[in-house]
Amino acid sequence: MNRSARPARASTPRRGRPARRALAVATTALLTAALAACAAPSGTPDASTPGPTAPVEEQTLTVLAAASLRDVFADLAQEFEAEHDGVTVALSFAGSADLADQLLAGSPGDVIASADTTNMDRVVEGGDAADPVVFATNTLTVVVPPGNPGGVTSFADLAREDLKVVVCAAEVPCGSATAKVEAAAGTTVHRVSEEASVTDVLAKVTAGEADAGLVYVTDATLAGDDVEVVDVPETTTVVNQYPIAVTTGAADAALAQAWVALVTGPAGQDALAKAGFGAP
Repeated sequence: MNRSARPARASTPRRGRPARRALAVATTALLTAALAACAAPSGTPDASTPGPTAPVEEQTLTVLAAASLRDVFADLAQEFEAEHDGVTVALSFAGSADLADQLLAGSPGDVIASADTTNMDRVVEGGDAADPVVFATNTLTVVVPPGNPGGVTSFADLAREDLKVVVCAAEVPCGSATAKVEAAAGTTVHRVSEEASVTDVLAKVTAGEADAGLVYVTDATLAGDDVEVVDVPETTTVVNQYPIAVTTGAADAALAQAWVALVTGPAGQDALAKAGFGAP
């Protein structure tokens, strides 16, 4: 008699070795990541996180400049500050003789720009600056209040005693230039006041306190309709040269030289030309 056949046992599929290996690798990776997260110190940036930006160093560049450079240097200062993060340009304007006196007396300054070579020579000889370079030129002209109430038509008219004429003091570049024009023209100006800077002369004319004044062409241009210009050929015979130099006491000589480079470079020369200055 034949034995009854046993019913077949349902077979359960078994995981193959590749599947078990993949599961083990995944589990190990998860454990490794978790352990690394726990071990990393709090707040530690990963490679993709940018580090803190270093603070910009604040610097002040002190520029001593002739009064006639006021507006053009103010414009250049804005350009310089925009190109040099953290730098502030402190402009100090006065007559060139006063600027030289201040620097020679120990006043701080990184750059000096004079309206003549005489006062710059004083500074160089005193050891407070070196290697000046001429960056512009200027000439004088005669200005009168609107309407020309004094009836000035020539340089010779400035000798009239009924006129109130203001000029710069002899030690100031515009005063020295005035004396040279007087000598060349053979005319002595009937001066009622001598001012410390060319801007002071211009101010008296625009205020109606003088019938005429001798100022730089650039100042007359800047004054616009506040004055009238009397063109006289005598004033064009004397040309003032404007030198600029880094001082020997400059806090940052490289930064000071960068300002000189701006003034003597294309941008500075273009700004000076638009203001009426002549080429060096």
